Amino acid sequence: MSGRLSVVGIGPGGPDQLTGEARDAIAGARQFFGYAPYLDRLELEAGQVRHGSDNHQELARASAALDMAAEGHDVAMISGGDPGVFAMAAAVCEAIENGPPHWRALDVVIVPGITAMLAVAARVGAPLGHDFCALSLSDNLKPWTIIEKRLEACAGAGLVLALYNPVSKARPWQLGRAFEILRRVLAPETLVIFGRAVGRPEERIRIAPLREADASLADMATCVIIGSTETRLIDRPGRPPLVYSPRSSPRPSK
Repeated sequence: MSGRLSVVGIGPGGPDQLTGEARDAIAGARQFFGYAPYLDRLELEAGQVRHGSDNHQELARASAALDMAAEGHDVAMISGGDPGVFAMAAAVCEAIENGPPHWRALDVVIVPGITAMLAVAARVGAPLGHDFCALSLSDNLKPWTIIEKRLEACAGAGLVLALYNPVSKARPWQLGRAFEILRRVLAPETLVIFGRAVGRPEERIRIAPLREADASLADMATCVIIGSTETRLIDRPGRPPLVYSPRSSPRPSK
């Protein structure tokens, strides 16, 4: 008897950011795998069992969840934000590709969620209103030299950048280095948005020009959005400013 594995995105923070599809998947599962702090956000019922693990055990976590699903259980893999954006959906797919053949026969469903860059963008306006890209500054799974090349290329192409995993205890220097690279490409007044723990009580939003952007404003709960040359700030007396990227770009001169 084959079970089911649902890879569920629970959004960046508060319960209001949980989709209806995610709520249904959580209600129907009995076994829950995930990074322990993400599992702690869930209000589970009697008979629903948590299997928490450390943040650096993605493949082991995916394998354990697939094994339990293969035994006939309804399993949920819990992922912060959206499971397909620097999260557990790719780890589950990687485990299936390299695992035993019977894992490929499992019913696997990816349940999307609100990812951090969308939540941060919504708080300030529409900085992702035109072309953008998302980059992870973590060099756990790719060399830092590749990250540097991608930062230069994306900024040089006029894309808004959403930076995930900006800093950690093991790599506190990387966001500062990223700002150094971007200052060679972008204007000093380019807008930078620091969005921390959006949707949770400790939420914090900061907006600064690139020349003043300080890596100390970020931690692992922060998503950093860096505007393009066209991203604008609208001052509003008595209200927070709006930041947006116009839907169109100027045509190049002939």
